[in-house]
Amino acid sequence: MSPLTRRTACGLHVAAAVSIRTGRGSMTHDRVFRFVPIFDSHDEAARFAIEQALAWIDATAPQSDSSSTLRS
Repeated sequence: MSPLTRRTACGLHVAAAVSIRTGRGSMTHDRVFRFVPIFDSHDEAARFAIEQALAWIDATAPQSDSSSTLRS
């Protein structure tokens, strides 16, 4: 996961994006998300991008089914 920030065209605000890479070797996939909100600083933009990436990773992670766990 790599947060990305850049100044907007007017130069007054910062736009946020994040790159999430999955896979290994020649089977890697890079997913880039660009966000609508703009921020006053690169730190704010990067923090927002990281929070959004973690939420996406959590939402797309396979959920374990505790009902199928064997109990002794």
